[in-house]
Amino acid sequence: MRILIVEDERKLASFLKKGLIENNFEADVAYDGKNAEKLIKQNEYDLIILDIILPDTSGLKLCEKFKQQNPLRPVLMLTALGTTDDKVSGFDAGADDYLVKPFEFRELLARIRALLKRFSDFVESSNKLVVADLELDLDKKAARRGDKVIELTAKEFLLLEYLMRNSGRVISRNDIATKVWGSDTDVNTNVVDVYVNFLRKKIDRGFDKKLIHTRVGLGYLIDDK
Repeated sequence: MRILIVEDERKLASFLKKGLIENNFEADVAYDGKNAEKLIKQNEYDLIILDIILPDTSGLKLCEKFKQQNPLRPVLMLTALGTTDDKVSGFDAGADDYLVKPFEFRELLARIRALLKRFSDFVESSNKLVVADLELDLDKKAARRGDKVIELTAKEFLLLEYLMRNSGRVISRNDIATKVWGSDTDVNTNVVDVYVNFLRKKIDRGFDKKLIHTRVGLGYLIDDK
């Protein structure tokens, strides 16, 4: 599981990163909103730990933006603002949990695990993924775009599922290779590009609106915009 820590207090950010790594998480740190947005575009995160008071923006605005794009990715507010009004504002912005500083790391860890389990269970219970007129039935292992039934190989199905679970978000070739082919995949090969092109021919050919897009130097995304 990969977690992004958005915290401008460097000593605390370092403490959080060290503690998460010791508990078998991967962790990245952003010290302001601009770098947080950059990392979110470049990487896939399972959870975000977010401070409200940041040097260049409000964590509330950042949370709103992130949740609009990634509603199934949990956000845990970690902040010194602890009044009831503060908490209500955090939840209204889309936060899934709210922890006030100072805190005990073991409580933070428990909340992280609870959020990850809740969202994992929710995602697994969803048997259909939909982007525009493209539908992926996870139970029947079937794909359809409009009235067209799309035949997919097992690997193409996994790739399309991964892209659709992260619709609207740029996914790097490295993340795609790791999630779809496994951690031992040689990401220097063009296997990801080849399979994305296979999908393009099946998903987009014959349709005016293209759903699979390339972001040069960054990766791929599926989006209806």
